[in-house]
Amino acid sequence: MALENLTNCPVCNSTESKLHKTVKDYTVSQEEFNIMQCKNCSFLYTNPRPTPDSLGAYYKSDDYISHTNKSNSPIHLIYKLARTQTLRWKYNLVKKSKPKLLLDYGCGTGHFLTYCKKKGLEVNGFEPDQQARLIAKQTLGESIFSSTTTIKSKFDVITLWHVLEHIPNLNEVVDWLKNHLAENGRLVIAVPNPNAYDAKMYDKYWAAYDVPRHLYHFTKKTLTKLADRHSFSVESIHPMKLDSFYVSLLSNKHKHNQTKPINSFLNGLKSNSYANKKMEYSSLIYVLKHTNV
Repeated sequence: MALENLTNCPVCNSTESKLHKTVKDYTVSQEEFNIMQCKNCSFLYTNPRPTPDSLGAYYKSDDYISHTNKSNSPIHLIYKLARTQTLRWKYNLVKKSKPKLLLDYGCGTGHFLTYCKKKGLEVNGFEPDQQARLIAKQTLGESIFSSTTTIKSKFDVITLWHVLEHIPNLNEVVDWLKNHLAENGRLVIAVPNPNAYDAKMYDKYWAAYDVPRHLYHFTKKTLTKLADRHSFSVESIHPMKLDSFYVSLLSNKHKHNQTKPINSFLNGLKSNSYANKKMEYSSLIYVLKHTNV
């Protein structure tokens, strides 16, 4: 499939980078991809990577549950159970800013929007994947935007739950998000954390690298740098504690060809324990606001 090579770091524009590690795509292609590290700002990004036109082919798998919503394996069932448990927690985080109008950017199959709608919020969703968008429409009972060009409103909260790492035109989209966020609004971004203990434990087998679908691999330092570039400030950072268990299951499958549930559970506990003091959980949620707020 067609690949493109980035000549500049997406965060600081430096042309200097070095190989961080080479990781296999275990979900679709079985190809290997390089994760490069910027020598200037330390940002990690997949390079070379699929072109925007060819990227969609790497999502064509029944294992990509956020687009299919199937429950045809134990891992899928665990994912859906975890999602159910986190919906209320996500909503409680979002409601702290007392929003009325919400946009879920990359809403997948629409479960978070459905939950927020039941709580009385006016909700909107954007989802480019046709299959996921259809499921979201059926789940939510409302239309989901297929293109950002038709979205004119400004929102009190815009959420991206494990979406930012997938976006090829990163800076263009962050600018769009800023322009569509109300003056006192909040941008809520959840991304995997390659500084987590489970990432170091599983190394190149760490499932949250998920190349080439994950084009970027944000640490606290580099997400903050991206926010600064677009005149956002990081208001708060929150853990996603259940992710370490799910990621450990997938990582064991990559490394040992079996999920090893007991081992995965213990590794998830260990990762959360190590993360507690430094907020280096398997996934982190960043709440951003306009710098002048």
